[in-house]
Amino acid sequence: MVSPADILNASILIVDDQATNIALLEQVLSEAGYTSVTSTMKPQEVSALHCQNNFDLILLDLQMPDMDGFQVMDSLQLSKQDDYVPILVITAQPSHKLRALQAGAKDFISKPFDLLEVKTRIHNMLEVRLLYKKLANYNKVLEQTVQERTAELRESEARYRSLTELASDWYWEQDENMNFTKVSGPALEMLGIQAVAEEDGSSEIDAAGWNKSERAAVQASITARQPFLDFVFSRINTDGTQQKFQVSGEPMFDRHSRFIGYRGIGVELTPKS
Repeated sequence: MVSPADILNASILIVDDQATNIALLEQVLSEAGYTSVTSTMKPQEVSALHCQNNFDLILLDLQMPDMDGFQVMDSLQLSKQDDYVPILVITAQPSHKLRALQAGAKDFISKPFDLLEVKTRIHNMLEVRLLYKKLANYNKVLEQTVQERTAELRESEARYRSLTELASDWYWEQDENMNFTKVSGPALEMLGIQAVAEEDGSSEIDAAGWNKSERAAVQASITARQPFLDFVFSRINTDGTQQKFQVSGEPMFDRHSRFIGYRGIGVELTPKS
């Protein structure tokens, strides 16, 4: 929310070629409690002044010599600091109101001034402007926070992968159909695993040489979507030698709690001679 103090401390620029109009508006704003009011009788300066100060509200007279209010709005559109240019036009010509809104003005004040209307429209426009700025700042902070958290997650993942590689012979991930999607290290060669492609595009693991009871125990954990820790299993190679391995794995789930596969690490306990 925007506090009354925020509104009264907002920066306001008055643009009018008539000193009496500027004096009247300055008096109205001062009596209402506004503390940051700037004025100029030179419309050519408005764009540069706004670039320097990023005013929260510009009170702009439309009928000015040399450079009228429409030309000023054109210059502000070309040099605007953000997507919301806070212009409140002042006009004695009812026919100019629609054109002013189409040119980028957010609201208008009619001449001769109704002082209550002037104060109400200024207050309402400042409230909208400050809310817009708060939202823009929040979005910037949110974007920066997301970038920082993403960088932290990537760094954490890199450390995790590095540690798993140091602590194991291989790291792997499998999808929901238990097809290998990521393998770090010579896991497939070490385990003697060969994926056998099926006509439907799936794959199954060649079970030759593996201890059937051990495979059944691992498969039971996988079917139940349970983690397994330091599970030891073995296989008999074609030359009669035996290999033993120790693996740990855990199921993976997406943010909708849908099972998407397994990941884990493994070491060879009995290196192949």
